[in-house]
Amino acid sequence: MSRAALLVLADGRFPAGGHAHSGGAEAAVKAGRITGVAGLEEFCRGRLHTTGLMAGALAAAAVLGVEVRELDAAADARTPSPALRGAARKLGRQLLRAARVTWPSPELDALAGEFPKGAHQPVVLGVVARAAGLSAEDAAYCAAYECVSGPATAVVRLLSLDPFEATGVLARLAPEVDRVVDRAAEAARGVAVGGVDALPAGSAPLLEIGAEWHAGWGVRLFAS
Repeated sequence: MSRAALLVLADGRFPAGGHAHSGGAEAAVKAGRITGVAGLEEFCRGRLHTTGLMAGALAAAAVLGVEVRELDAAADARTPSPALRGAARKLGRQLLRAARVTWPSPELDALAGEFPKGAHQPVVLGVVARAAGLSAEDAAYCAAYECVSGPATAVVRLLSLDPFEATGVLARLAPEVDRVVDRAAEAARGVAVGGVDALPAGSAPLLEIGAEWHAGWGVRLFAS
């Protein structure tokens, strides 16, 4: 197992398309729910314990070899918003494209053939993590951290927020990221007994509503 591979995959500069997405932060800023550091921290905390937990568990389950089509269907069922489902598949397609160059693998080639329009990003993340020699916990860390680092980076651009303060938010959330990863990995291992219904399905209605609202904007800085 290469820890350096984890750093490559978790690096925000990895060309998987995440920089074009705000994780719902753009809609939250527009709605006045994020106006500064405190609002950003609360937004990221809520996202971490709902979307982040779910994404981490899906990614970990994929590393553990749970059938990809089953996981993709589970991700669909846990994502009511068509806009968010579309964004997740686009991000999955972009991640897979980058990963096939970075860690060439017959499994990644097969995944691209099976899902020409893209599987859900957390599911792809798990398959990619396995191809890179990473563990279920590693994949869950990538998913959980991305779910807070993406909005933090976006809000720096949206509100001209001090990047040092945004990084401080991520540092304060680090212990919670650890706990979410532990829960995600435990849930993923529970799939062997309880099937995909054992995976978390935390609800984040404002993210879903905001995504549909955001999708209808004529002008926006981020794709989602």
